[in-house]
Amino acid sequence: MTNQIQRNRRDLRRTRSFVRNARQAREEKSSFAKVLIGMIIVFIGVIMSIFILADNENFLEDHFGEDSIITKIFQKLTLSNNNKEHADFALPFGLRRQNILFLGVDASGNPKDLWTGTRTDTIILVNVDPRTKSVNALSIPRDSKVYLPGNNGVNKINAAHAIGGIEMTKKTIEDTLGVHIDRYIMVHDDAVKEIVNAMDGLDVYVEKPMHYNDYSGNLHINFTKGEHHLDGQQAVEYLRFRHDALGDIGRTQRQQWLLRSLLTKMKQPSTITKIPDIISVAKKYIKTDMSFYEMSQYAALAKHIDMDKIEIAMLPGAPNQKGYISYWILDPEKTQEVINRVIYRDKQHFDETTPMTAAVLSSDPAKGQQMSQNLKDAGIDVKCTGKSTRSHSQFIAHSSNVTNEYYNWLKKKNEAFGGLQFVYDPVNYQCGETDFTIILSGN
Repeated sequence: MTNQIQRNRRDLRRTRSFVRNARQAREEKSSFAKVLIGMIIVFIGVIMSIFILADNENFLEDHFGEDSIITKIFQKLTLSNNNKEHADFALPFGLRRQNILFLGVDASGNPKDLWTGTRTDTIILVNVDPRTKSVNALSIPRDSKVYLPGNNGVNKINAAHAIGGIEMTKKTIEDTLGVHIDRYIMVHDDAVKEIVNAMDGLDVYVEKPMHYNDYSGNLHINFTKGEHHLDGQQAVEYLRFRHDALGDIGRTQRQQWLLRSLLTKMKQPSTITKIPDIISVAKKYIKTDMSFYEMSQYAALAKHIDMDKIEIAMLPGAPNQKGYISYWILDPEKTQEVINRVIYRDKQHFDETTPMTAAVLSSDPAKGQQMSQNLKDAGIDVKCTGKSTRSHSQFIAHSSNVTNEYYNWLKKKNEAFGGLQFVYDPVNYQCGETDFTIILSGN
């Protein structure tokens, strides 16, 4: 009996060790941050490149020919953009909002077919409103437990593409969230390395020391806090760092910061010489049902988008372990609330007389105290204050009453409220249960 108990204990320890190691390996190899920024880099890079091309007639004629269709389309765009009597953004499908599905896929193991049988490690539903020139982004956790169409039963949402390709993926998301998907953009997970290298690297502020080594996965991360010029491999390492108390929120923030660096680089005159390389990478690593003309129209919109007005959110839920399989169980009520706000844009009517409560977290006590006073002067009740070690500033809305319109109203009352990244998170309160939280960074 004693020997049997000892064997059972050894088996239990082995099982626990296997589960722990498997989970760690899976998390290390996760492409969530890497693929998302790859998708955004490739897409924004391509449409920004297209927009730059539209204003460079010599480049077009040299590379595509004077009488080519591409040259004529771009020249037409240029004339339209320079004519102040006409709007410089007119989608061919009208001025209605569009839902664009961004998918990041893992390696297929087949260099001749990058897409078949791959899982979508990153799923982002982006809502674009051409009338207000604004963008909302909804992150869907890849482990979300869902029903797959076609009698394929319960599975993780990222398995839909491996089983039924893009059509099953779209159908699963539409059925689960009650939304319609207009277009999709799919990017392979090698894109981020190639596109950053094509641009000769990006300047990024690393918000904290990052050190990690995974010899089995050939992943070695070593960054000090401060300014860095990252090549493609280093950009991948920066985005794959997982030892972050903020989890996916931290990864999402780093994606945004790297994207800002990309947009800054795209505006430099020297970038135009890199456009052929960027387009070459896009041809290999991007797959979409968008027409060339549609992408050119989004290029016209890109220059109008204010990064500080992009609203991001993640589907709320909780982790759940069933045997060796871990799921993200969506919170039905909160999920519907997020979808209504981010995708359908059903927001509360802005009323400046509505009483609001706030929390302030700052790395500098003096700055935090001043911000608290600014809020009080604006008639807002500051319920909670504390210390923050984050390196980037944010305005996090927790209540449905706190909209971008409300935030813009605050900025008009006092410019000290400006320059904050807007995030919607109805679940994770940073410092007490308040309507919104302001985080002031040390960078």
